[in-house]
Amino acid sequence: MPTALVPTLPPLQLGRHAIATPVVLAPMAGITNRAFRRLCREFGGDCLYVSEMITSRALVERNAETMRLIEHDADEQPRSVQLYSVDPVTARAAARILVQEDRADHIDLNFGCPVPKVTRKGGGSALPWKRDLFRSIVAAVVQEGARRDVPVTVKMRIGIDEDHQTYLDAGRIAAAEGVAAVALHGRTASQHYSGQADWSAIARLKEALPDIPVLGNGDIWSADDALWMVAETGCDGVVVGRGCLGRPWLFADLSAAFAGRPERVQPTLGEVAATLARHAAYLVDFYGDERRGCRDIRKHIAWYLKGFPAGPTLRNQLALVDSLAALDELLAGLDPAAPWPGADAEGQRGRAGTPKKVVLPEGWLDSPDLTEAQRALVAEAELDVSGG
Repeated sequence: MPTALVPTLPPLQLGRHAIATPVVLAPMAGITNRAFRRLCREFGGDCLYVSEMITSRALVERNAETMRLIEHDADEQPRSVQLYSVDPVTARAAARILVQEDRADHIDLNFGCPVPKVTRKGGGSALPWKRDLFRSIVAAVVQEGARRDVPVTVKMRIGIDEDHQTYLDAGRIAAAEGVAAVALHGRTASQHYSGQADWSAIARLKEALPDIPVLGNGDIWSADDALWMVAETGCDGVVVGRGCLGRPWLFADLSAAFAGRPERVQPTLGEVAATLARHAAYLVDFYGDERRGCRDIRKHIAWYLKGFPAGPTLRNQLALVDSLAALDELLAGLDPAAPWPGADAEGQRGRAGTPKKVVLPEGWLDSPDLTEAQRALVAEAELDVSGG
């Protein structure tokens, strides 16, 4: 892969917001909470950091966990929240709360989730197949955002599977309804996170939508990958998800790369341990509960230590940590001088899995129009995932 490519991209313009480095942290459930966003912003403060996915119904009901998930640090700008919805009325009500109560400066809409719990009721990546429903949700949220100049973006996948692609129609609909940008994950719902992302679909979407920013998502594991995606697709920016797991300094690399600078962060094991400890402290602050914060950091341990010399006993102990003091004591057992391991620390992180048949409502693919039975089922989906 060429490494001398240095695309010169202007700031990513999302309505009134200019994102100096055209990079977006993808919403990831259980990951992109306020603690992780704070850590990432310390490395690359000029990118856009999006919250975990928030269900519209839970927000309208002011679910306590959901209200905490939409909190932002005082210096976090713009404040970005991703909404999930399958119902235009609920979507509008949720967007109204975010806009009228000044809780967000940017709203992203999730139409990319491939999880069976969501798709079996017609939500997430299954929803753009129903074009009128997709249009009505996007239109409702865009209209609410316009009341306070809060831009709305859409994140989606190529489609349900290779035979049921939705991204070009959905992109055109979203642009016609006034979204500020569209982000495309170059996989179908049936691929989940397996295989290789199809960057050519991102290029085709950009050709179809010349007048608004198109962002590319999928298989960005390094800053060079981001540069290569832009060069190959002509996209206006990138969305990074799994590539930053255990590597919040990736945003420093991305900021440097898009500014045309060659430096990359290659931390020692001591520097990684210090970052991990800071992440844990931020989680404790976020939850207001040391044990809960320490339980949460456990899932990040393997990502942080990927490729580094840390024996199985120590890794297992770290995966059971229950206090910040215990974490510090265990991290002290690592060799702080161990250098960045290079290729062993690079590449894929997080879940990959295998392709799967997408679980859909009965008769979902028969027509792009909703039947009455499907309309009732979709309304139920809004309630079904309303826990946060």
